[in-house]
This record gives sequence, C-alpha cells and structure tokens, in this order.
Amino acid sequence: MTSDSSLSLAERKRLLVATELSEAALQLLALRGFDAVTVDEIAAEAGVSKRTFFRYFASKEDVVVQFLSGMGGDIHTALAARPADEPASAALRHALAVPLLACTDQHPDHAARALRVVQLILRTPALLARFLERQAEWREALAAELARRRGLDPAADLYPRLAAGTALVAFHTALQRWGDSDAADDPLGLLDRAFAVVRPALDAQDR
Repeated sequence: MTSDSSLSLAERKRLLVATELSEAALQLLALRGFDAVTVDEIAAEAGVSKRTFFRYFASKEDVVVQFLSGMGGDIHTALAARPADEPASAALRHALAVPLLACTDQHPDHAARALRVVQLILRTPALLARFLERQAEWREALAAELARRRGLDPAADLYPRLAAGTALVAFHTALQRWGDSDAADDPLGLLDRAFAVVRPALDAQDR
C-alpha cells in the first residue's frame, strides 16, 4: 500500500475525497438500507455532485466492493509483516484483527458505525455475495503468503489454502456473531474465541 507521504498533492486530495465519499455512502446505506438509497442521495450527503461520485465509483455496490478490497489488502500486508517464526495461528489472528482494531481504536462512536456497515454487508444478499467473492481472493493471497513463510509449494501442498480458508471462516464467524449481538459482544474477543477453536489445525504444520 502506498503511504500518504509518497503521494502528490493531487493524489492525496483524490484519496481524501474517495475516503469521504466511501464513508458517507457506507453510513447512509447502513442507516437506511442498500435498496432505499440512491446515488444522488449519497452524493448529496457527501457534498459532491453525482458526476463526482461516478469519478470514484461505478455504482453504490462498487463502494462496498472497494471497501472490501482495501480490507483484504490491509490483512495481507499485516500477515506479511509478522515474524517469520511466529506460529501460523498467531500470525493469521493478528492479520485478521487489523480491520477489527480499526473498528474499535478510534473515536467512541466508530465501533457503532463499523458495526452498522458489517450488518449491512452480512444482511444484504448482493453485498454478502461480494464479500464472499472477496474472501475467496483473500484466501489465495493469504495462502501464497503462508506458503512463502513456510517454504511450501502453494500449488502442491494443501496446507496453505486450508489454513487460509480456516482462518477466514473464523473471521467471518466472529463478524456474524458480532453483528447478531448488536455490539453486546467484543469483536476482538470473538475473534480470539474463534481462533481458539481452529488453532490446533492451523498450527499442525509447525509441529
């Protein structure tokens, strides 16, 4: 991921507008429902023209797709940064905690806003389908990174894809429980509980 400091002024401005548009769109969609919100309303909420919206996103669904793509990139980057000798379960748990930390580590109402977005995605069939598509892409990227860390051939060894897929099931399950609990549960605590279940399988390759 390119750091903000390496971007030109125009690129930083474009990134800022895209971020503000994405946030406005996600919150409006989460509050009112995906089908009830129009692109015109999103543009008005963000204080831009409809034409400006379409410079950044192909549709309101594309807002969510790009949001999920960014999340996947953050998870992969986090896994690649973990110590080489760290058990797979710990490395994957830390990587998958990154988007949840972003939900809980900022201003007080950020977790509530993030929860609404999670519920929007999980409860809207079209968006859930996109989420599952992105997870399939994440699995391949995480599997390649796990194979690199362990010196395995991702095309021949079953472990990398199985481990990446198992970790993503744990992540998805934690998100589902968080969404169903309406914030009664802590998402990081749920992720820890999910990983406690799958840890033996994830670390089998290390024994």
